[in-house]
Amino acid sequence: MLPNILTSKSTTKSGKEVTHLAGWVTFVLSMALALGTWNPTGHHFIHYISNVDDILSGFKPFGILIMLALWLLAIKSIFQSLGLFGALITTIIIGAFIWGLQQYNIIDVKEFKQAGWAATLGVGFVIWFGLNASIIWKKLTGVYTTDATSEDL
Repeated sequence: MLPNILTSKSTTKSGKEVTHLAGWVTFVLSMALALGTWNPTGHHFIHYISNVDDILSGFKPFGILIMLALWLLAIKSIFQSLGLFGALITTIIIGAFIWGLQQYNIIDVKEFKQAGWAATLGVGFVIWFGLNASIIWKKLTGVYTTDATSEDL
């Protein structure tokens, strides 16, 4: 199916082997989704669809549907693995990190471009953590938490 370099394997508590994307792959995909949707450079999806006369021409509807589907999958995985409270705590932690960078004058969030990069990368980290929360939890605690499916029953 996928090359081994792109996947990792984990064993559930019941001994079932589970294959999932490697952490670095989900990180790259999460950042690509966040940066591809919007970034301060102007080379992003929102700029692409907002600067046209006819939004329903060419491949624009296809691109809109693909982007919508990717965001729905990302949001579903975030709330499935973290829940609303976990997503909120993750966002607060990222915000606190950005605040710390501001306090040490590493970034200046008063400048639009730097604030935009901080927010866009922060969204990418929230997506990545949402995709990997159960895997990280398994490594920390030894318990693999997933929703029960009809296959497991």
